[in-house]
Amino acid sequence: MQKIRSIGFFLAFLPLVTFAQAEGVKGYIQDIGSIIQLLTQIAFAAALLFFFWGMAKFILHAGDESGREEGKEVMKWGIVALFVIFSIWGIVAFIRNEFEIDGIPRLLFHDF
Repeated sequence: MQKIRSIGFFLAFLPLVTFAQAEGVKGYIQDIGSIIQLLTQIAFAAALLFFFWGMAKFILHAGDESGREEGKEVMKWGIVALFVIFSIWGIVAFIRNEFEIDGIPRLLFHDF
């Protein structure tokens, strides 16, 4: 299983390595920034789904106190994850605007 995971990871990042050679280090850094942006969006979507999963548990187990508490706990951690992700996006946007950094893909605020 570990071997399959390693091969999948290699194949996923193979275009990154191939295209980075044509543009040098700057292109490589920009490609890594694009991958980080994609991973951040995936993390946000996962946190949002986690929150809604907790909400569904809370609603479906309305008569069961332990099920409701478990749903509340899942919703709480989903909100914490969303808060952390938005906070990181805000800090990155602030730093980019203060230091006028260009060439790094914007994470949330395109023309801030």
